Amino acid sequence: MPEPTELPPRPLPPRSAAAAIATWAQWFGLGRMVASALSVVIVVGGAVWLLRAPAPATEATLPVATGGAPTVTITPPSTVPAGDVAGTVAPTIVSSVVVHVAGAVQMPGVYELAAASRVGDAVTLAGGVTPDGDLDGLNLAAPIVDGERIYVPVRGEVDPAAVPSGAEAARPIDAAGGGSAPPAGPIDLNAATAADLETLPGIGPATAFAIIDDRTRNGPFASVDDLDRVPGVGPAKLDSLRDLVRV
Repeated sequence: MPEPTELPPRPLPPRSAAAAIATWAQWFGLGRMVASALSVVIVVGGAVWLLRAPAPATEATLPVATGGAPTVTITPPSTVPAGDVAGTVAPTIVSSVVVHVAGAVQMPGVYELAAASRVGDAVTLAGGVTPDGDLDGLNLAAPIVDGERIYVPVRGEVDPAAVPSGAEAARPIDAAGGGSAPPAGPIDLNAATAADLETLPGIGPATAFAIIDDRTRNGPFASVDDLDRVPGVGPAKLDSLRDLVRV
């Protein structure tokens, strides 16, 4: 009787993917899986941090001024006279002026100031007025002119006619050369204009305006002594004007 033939081993049935993963997870262990996941997160986070774009420098966030110094453009004329050279002519810009500050100031002398300066700036640069100086004899707001002489009179002094205040024209000089020509007779304080009042000794534009303003607000002057209430007219100046004015 023939011997029985040995049959080949029967193959195991195929496992599903879920069963395979469950078997692998059981073999690998839960602790190893958690440690591996944390390692991957740390490595990926470090790579992202190292490869990120650097923050812009502080200077890059500041606004940039695009405007520059103003330019002056001169358009040449369409027709150039014979003998002239066609082209653009650079303008002459005066940046400073030189003036002589004299009279009742602390430090008389020659000073250089910016071209847009005023008479008051020149007086301040010269140390200001002395205790007996009279600023009412000047127009402190007048623009200064290169090469001029700014004279600060003392109280009661007649402004020298040859010395303008700022860009003002000089007043007429009398025959004796002693300052402004005196008025023909006493000036009526209640009818005089600013120009009439400025012909009086020691009365400048500011004081003349103050006299007219006081007359407008408070009514006509009843006597010459009422000038004492006007700012800029002190006892000394009032005494020098007493014979030159009337009401």
